[in-house]
This record gives sequence, C-alpha cells and structure tokens, in this order.
Amino acid sequence: MTRDQLDNLIIQGEHTRLEFKRQLSSPGRIARTLAAFANTSGGILLIGVADNGKIVGVSSEFREIEKIEQATDQLIEPALAISYETIAPDGRMLLIISVGESIEKPHYVVDEAGKRTIYVRAKDKSVPTSKLIITPDMATSELIKSPMARTLIQYLRKNEHITADKFAKLINISDYRAGKLLRQLAERGLLILIDKPRPVRYALKLAE
Repeated sequence: MTRDQLDNLIIQGEHTRLEFKRQLSSPGRIARTLAAFANTSGGILLIGVADNGKIVGVSSEFREIEKIEQATDQLIEPALAISYETIAPDGRMLLIISVGESIEKPHYVVDEAGKRTIYVRAKDKSVPTSKLIITPDMATSELIKSPMARTLIQYLRKNEHITADKFAKLINISDYRAGKLLRQLAERGLLILIDKPRPVRYALKLAE
C-alpha cells in the first residue's frame, strides 16, 4: 500500500469495512472485529492509527501479529484466513490487516467460557447476533434503485440500524409488512440482521 492509498483510507474514517486501532488490547476483542468483517462485507484493520485518524505507529510488529494469529487460529471458528502488510510512513510502523468476506461464514468468536457468538458489522461497530442470513448473490442494481430501498439506504447511511416499526413509519406501511420486507432485503444481501439485544434490528451490509 502506498502512502497516498493509506491517506485516502484514513480520510474515510471508520466505517463498515474499516477500523482503526492504536494497538491491540487482547486477542478476544480483535477476534470480534475480524469475524465481523468476514461475516459481513470484508474489511481492513489499520493497527497503529488512533480513532481520530492520527498515525501513532506500533512498538512491536511481532506482538501485534501474535495477538492476531491467536484470534484467527484459536478464538474464531472456523479459523479465519487474513492477509497483512506493514508500512512505515514517517518511520512509524503500521500493520494493515485485510479480511475478505468469507465463503465459510458464519464465523463464531469463542470466549473464555467456550460460548460461541456470531459478530457482524453495523456502521463502525462489531455487534453480536444469533443468526446470519447467508445470501448466494449480492443485491441486484434494480433492487437497490427501487424507491423503498433508496429511502432505506439513505436512512441507514445516517443511522446505525433500523427496526421494523421504524421502517413502517418511514415508508407508511404496516409493521408486519415492514418486517417482512426487511427480512427479504436481508435475504437478498442488502441488509444484515442483528437480534442481540432485542428488538431485531437491521443494518446496511453493502459497502458505502
């Protein structure tokens, strides 16, 4: 990755497919982010970058990679394949971790008690859900261009998630019909379902 490409990434700020970390606090916490990327639309983790986008660098590439490998090999099931590279702008070392949307999803994060949880991305957060809707194909352009979907996408670009009752009010239909439409849009790959904690919510899956 070139310095220009790095700067362009940082300017975007954190979002569905991008997260910054000054350094990795624990393998367990980073496993959530990596699994969420793999379960949603893939993503990039920049290690050595503060939340405000300032490049701070990491003190030890080895220690950070050790935590990443523990997360991908021991705390995520099935084990997750990632790629990484290092870059040293201004002499400060950064790690760039790339995760693709997985063909083996759902990937579960296993905690110290052995509990397995699915994580997905909603905006710039990795959140738990009890189920993952697997879609064979991405949403079609015709679906995305429909007035209903455009209204929904505009709302979700500004908000983290939406519930059926909120969507019903947004497009003036019944709660039942709204819930059915949201589920269908999740099945078509436009949305991701989040049901922990209740009520059931939906977030935008497609990269912004």
